[in-house]
Amino acid sequence: MGIIRASAFSVSIDGFAAGLHQTIDNPFGERGMALPDWMLKTRMFHTMTGRNGGSTGVDDGFAERSMENIGAWIMGRNMFGPMRGPWPDESWKGWWGPNPPYHTPVYVLTHHARASIEMEGGTVFQFVTDGIEPALKQARAAAKDRDIRVGGGASVVRQFLQAGLLDEMHLALPAVLLGAGESLFAGLDLPALGYAPVDRLTGENATHVKIGRKSA
Repeated sequence: MGIIRASAFSVSIDGFAAGLHQTIDNPFGERGMALPDWMLKTRMFHTMTGRNGGSTGVDDGFAERSMENIGAWIMGRNMFGPMRGPWPDESWKGWWGPNPPYHTPVYVLTHHARASIEMEGGTVFQFVTDGIEPALKQARAAAKDRDIRVGGGASVVRQFLQAGLLDEMHLALPAVLLGAGESLFAGLDLPALGYAPVDRLTGENATHVKIGRKSA
């Protein structure tokens, strides 16, 4: 049986998962590209984007493991694209080009219905308008015995934590302060929700903290 997890989720030291004012040219918002920079330097990311090189070591190991054994993804609309409100048309198909890195069904949480999009490499974006639990039910059926990975944004991860539906969360914390943006921990009392740190390791460009459910 797979688990429900957030992996390689980059967060600033002051708790922000993205900066303000996300745009098509600035998907992580103002100053936000400093957050995933640790991953962009890894061999895993270079390989995934068709390039040679990239760093090996602790960061690369976490990046590699973040993509293993995934049978389905769940993400928020902000992770899928920068537009808000009703879809202006169906031309936008994500940030990632014709062959996104997911290669599984991806359930996008949104308030505005849209037809599914089949992409190269097995990625199928499906749009869910009735919340995290129906999305999770669909993802479980698709993933079978593999893991379900919960992607961004911060709001989606908060919802899964608040509902006690996330089994494990790996946070990557680069030495970055954003000052403002999308707070990951706003309104959450993680110990009261049954979560505790279970592991920590310092990488080349980020500190990696794994959070899991506390033992009964």
